[in-house]
Amino acid sequence: MELKTAAALRRLRLISAPEAVSFLLLLICSVLKRTTDFNAVPVMGMVHGVLFILYVVFWALAWARVRWPLGRAALYAVLSVLPTGGFFAERMLARECEAAVARARTAAGEVPASEAVGAA
Repeated sequence: MELKTAAALRRLRLISAPEAVSFLLLLICSVLKRTTDFNAVPVMGMVHGVLFILYVVFWALAWARVRWPLGRAALYAVLSVLPTGGFFAERMLARECEAAVARARTAAGEVPASEAVGAA
């Protein structure tokens, strides 16, 4: 059960950083469009739009799976619309994913690697 939770968190984590990068590139392209003849906004807009939709879908699936409190779910939603928020979300999700994997290993009766090394 916990591994499915970790998988949902991992999917959201894997999309959060590329979504943040695409948002920053879209902002740069918007500035370049207005200051030069370079116009990559249609392409970057599409790329960012697809990544944002994936983020929202994975966020909804993770929220349903993890059952976050409303405040934490709202935090991840707000981070998705901030230019660098995806990077912060990725770090927070990495910690949550590691905790979910550790809980799954404990529930399965596996000995964590850190304890196995110390016992040898």
